[in-house]
Amino acid sequence: MRFDEFNFLPGIMEGIEASGYENATPVQEQVIPPIMQGRDIIASAQTGTGKTAAFLLPVMNRLLNNHKDGQVGALVVVPTRELAIQIAQHIEGLSYFTHLSSIAIYGGNDAQNFVAEKKALQMGADLIVCTPGRMISHINMGYVNMKGLQFLVLDEADRMLDMGFQEDIQKIIQTLSPDRQSLLFSATMPEKIRQLARKILKDPVEVNIAIAKPPEKIVQKAFVVYEPQKLPLMQYLLKQHPYKNALVFCSRKQTVKQLTRDLKRSGFNIAEIHSDLEQAERESVLSAFSSGRIPLLVATDILSRGIDIDTIDLVINFDVPGDGEDYVHRIGRTARAESTGVAITLIGEKEQNKFSQIERLLEKEVTKAELPAVLGPGPSYHPRSYVARNAGHGGGGRKGFRGGGGGGRHRR
Repeated sequence: MRFDEFNFLPGIMEGIEASGYENATPVQEQVIPPIMQGRDIIASAQTGTGKTAAFLLPVMNRLLNNHKDGQVGALVVVPTRELAIQIAQHIEGLSYFTHLSSIAIYGGNDAQNFVAEKKALQMGADLIVCTPGRMISHINMGYVNMKGLQFLVLDEADRMLDMGFQEDIQKIIQTLSPDRQSLLFSATMPEKIRQLARKILKDPVEVNIAIAKPPEKIVQKAFVVYEPQKLPLMQYLLKQHPYKNALVFCSRKQTVKQLTRDLKRSGFNIAEIHSDLEQAERESVLSAFSSGRIPLLVATDILSRGIDIDTIDLVINFDVPGDGEDYVHRIGRTARAESTGVAITLIGEKEQNKFSQIERLLEKEVTKAELPAVLGPGPSYHPRSYVARNAGHGGGGRKGFRGGGGGGRHRR
């Protein structure tokens, strides 16, 4: 379906064309029409499916049709600063040919930004993107005016609840107009999300975009290692794999810091991103990374969602992510647009069970590559939890995999 079939206003269509959009993604096809009709939405969709434009375009179109000065028109609540910044940039591009105003509200800014945020919340802005904690800070000061709000969007709602923002979200919702249109987007739909939806949505349209599997153009492989082998293997891989931009994920910021120090000592041009950095530092590092001035970046999962840099052609999981969806998000940072990419995971002895669960979500086994001879042999891959869970099901421990056999290897 083409975007010119949605009957957007001319200013919105100019922004769409200037952004290079032509055909709608599946989530956009399913979500845009009911939003334009005024329906509440609960949608299961992940980053990379086009969900940001799926809610921004119809919301902006409706705001233009029913513009109200001096009020906040739409509030988009997101889990992280990085996502708030990216959505704000989307808004700037898509609304460039309209008179719509917008601002991003998130922590880590200086006093001047706080004053601008306060003014927008008092005097009105068409679209506000915020993180929960920063919005609560403003609400607690007593000047936030949301009584005329037309739209509430909760993006990555599951991530916000996992991060402990449930009470903040409830407090924010209490300040809003009950007559608003509410849109909830979540990568997964656990019961806690269903409970939240029942509280805030009215007769919603439900849209389910199947949990994304990694694109076939991402070449996935893994190395099964002893923990002391991880650093020398990282050094070997980064020297052997030519890359424009390489992104290395670690689950803990302490690991990010140590790995960055170790690789810097080995001569790599490298930077790091984690929650200990000030916002200005993060933005500076991301700018250097996206421009290619720093080709190698080590990060926590703070960057596993929302970052969209087309030149990332190598992703390495220094440790196994917490679950299958985090894995999909991490490796999905490569092979963006029409490019290809490589995703490599280092599986420590104690991480085998976690990785086997990821393979179950993928419904395939990831190729286990042989370690370089210089590193010596690694441990065998025998995840106990997977074998135990499937014992007695007549599948020889292979239930749920495609192309199982051949020593458990699945090659493309």
